[in-house]
Amino acid sequence: MSGPSTSAPPDALELAALLCSRVCHDLISPVGAIVNGLEVLDDNPKPEDREFALDLIRKSAKTASGRLQFCRLAFGAAGSSGAQIDTGDAETMTRGFLDDGKVTLTWSVPRTLEPKNRVKLLLNMVVIAQQTIPRGGTLTVESSSTGYRIVAAGLNARVPQNISDILSGAHGGSVDAHAVQPHYTRLLAGACGLNVTLALEGDAVVISAA
Repeated sequence: MSGPSTSAPPDALELAALLCSRVCHDLISPVGAIVNGLEVLDDNPKPEDREFALDLIRKSAKTASGRLQFCRLAFGAAGSSGAQIDTGDAETMTRGFLDDGKVTLTWSVPRTLEPKNRVKLLLNMVVIAQQTIPRGGTLTVESSSTGYRIVAAGLNARVPQNISDILSGAHGGSVDAHAVQPHYTRLLAGACGLNVTLALEGDAVVISAA
């Protein structure tokens, strides 16, 4: 019997394409909702339908803007090589990204200027932590002596095995648009001289970079 299939990690060109696909995936839903709301307005709706459409457009535009700003910082260039990013800005972007009413954020990272890759790593850790509580809950973001720690607590909090394997480097399959974000997180951690771990601690999931 042959062993598990392995494949080479994506090269720089493929990694860029996969990350673009990931960003587009995050934006399709709110942008599509804006289009739907505008189509309702084009049909000369009744006053109550018009107000519903306008409310949908307002909320969806806010969601799209929040996700765009977050993705720009988490996945984009965010300044020149060696640039530093204000962790206060990172908190603002994270709150905009999580502004859906399902997740309550507690941010306990002191406001400082940090190397951009460390801040990008933190934001990508937030994305992973959110995925461990699909039904919502709380995220507590903290700094540690060497890196960061995020505690995700919620109903049926879980550790997705594929994400854990990707973060540890044990994942031997191909990297697609669904797997690229944790793969990118591992690359960021390596660039910072850190390792990222994802583990269940009691009823909560903890993702740490140290």
